[in-house]
Amino acid sequence: MDFVITLDRDSSVPLYSQVAEEIRQAILQGRLKQEQKLPSSRTLAESLGISRITVTQSYEQLTSEGYLETRKGSGSYVCSQLPDEWLSIQLKERSPQNNSQFLSLLSDYGRSLIKADNSEALEPVAEISFRYGNPATEQFPVKIWRKLLSRHCYYDRAVFDYTYDPAGYLPLRKAIADYLARSRGVRCEVEQVIIINGSQQGLDLMTRLFVQPGDWVAIEEPGYISVRQCFLGQRAKIQPISVDKKGLKVDVLNQCDRQFKLLYVTPSHQFPTGVVLSLPRRLALLEWAQKTGTLILEDDYDSEFRYDESPIPALQSLDRNDSVVYIGSLSKILFPSLRIGYLIAPPALVPIICQARWLCDRFTSLLEQYALTDFITEGYFERHIRRIRRFYNHRRQVLIKAINEYLGERATIVGENAGIHLIVQLHTNLSEEDIIKSAHKVKIGIISLKPYYLQATSIKEFIFGYSSLTEPQIREGIRRLASIQEL
Repeated sequence: MDFVITLDRDSSVPLYSQVAEEIRQAILQGRLKQEQKLPSSRTLAESLGISRITVTQSYEQLTSEGYLETRKGSGSYVCSQLPDEWLSIQLKERSPQNNSQFLSLLSDYGRSLIKADNSEALEPVAEISFRYGNPATEQFPVKIWRKLLSRHCYYDRAVFDYTYDPAGYLPLRKAIADYLARSRGVRCEVEQVIIINGSQQGLDLMTRLFVQPGDWVAIEEPGYISVRQCFLGQRAKIQPISVDKKGLKVDVLNQCDRQFKLLYVTPSHQFPTGVVLSLPRRLALLEWAQKTGTLILEDDYDSEFRYDESPIPALQSLDRNDSVVYIGSLSKILFPSLRIGYLIAPPALVPIICQARWLCDRFTSLLEQYALTDFITEGYFERHIRRIRRFYNHRRQVLIKAINEYLGERATIVGENAGIHLIVQLHTNLSEEDIIKSAHKVKIGIISLKPYYLQATSIKEFIFGYSSLTEPQIREGIRRLASIQEL
């Protein structure tokens, strides 16, 4: 035999694996040549002082891996082409052109994603990041949640099976309907509630159901980037409608001579500016929707977090003509990876939305739906909201005080009475790019509002999220920003 096999009989590695590895290395190092015959299993077993079955297992493993081949009546041979050699050839032959060959087959939707603006998802790499939207997950009652999950793991085997109701777990839908009626004035029957995997799925479903290429849709200006991408993915034509201190300018809508399919709006806490759509404009918007036959998508993404003001009823609560689809999410209230949201749809739309939901991904995880039902019905949900609202309000006040103390007249705060972020206008001769670069030099991450506009803007506005930062981090972050020269 042209090679030596060394075995460690005290090793935890089985002998057959040791033999296989020794032969494999002998082949790869060229000590065993291609097409070379190996000793019979009996001969090799005797020379090594081990069982013939052990050698047979080694040969079978190497044969399954493509290193050996068995020739009937002749024995085992090293393969003429080895798996490592084949892999090396494939890697050398692969080219960028081959890697992208299927890009030409992409649909219009797929091609739209290549050009998509993902700035909203980019995390500023910094020691202190004022990124918005990340809740204070350390405040979530994990022990209670674990108890509820365990309860259903032990006693409800149905949570591990399929469900054939794409609208979701009925007791959860009822719990959500009851909660929304109490907290937001939402008017609906339980049959109108559809459980979804977060509000983004709801936006995607509604867009694909209602928007054809070339259709006009209206969005707020500035507005939510991801809904814009949903519309562009369906090749819609987008009309931005400007926002002022009273919210969406409904008079601008009335002046448009286009027929819109959808209008996306965040009336209770406009994203990203934080302004609230006034009651007269809410009534005017519903009148416009009825007159034009436009379906309104109301995104009520963080309405639970209002400070110094009483809660505002949802736009849907004022709707008497089934013109509004209400979309909500629990990501900001509980934790983002929960991926549970809901749609409140007019009765006529429920069957088709459920059918689209079924084709999309069948249903939302049952275990989490069961646990969330108990979390709401047993009082933990609203208790958590009351506690986390006080918690965020305190951090908000720390941020506002720090901005006023360190930046003073160099900054104007917008939309500070709701949500878990606020907008700051910086009054400086520096460009937005220079502000961001200078902030990065002092290890601070801030996000410009510019990508949220479809039309060009010269206002130097930035989003300041505070929910996931500690109070010392908030103060230190603003202090460092204030230290930037020329700011």
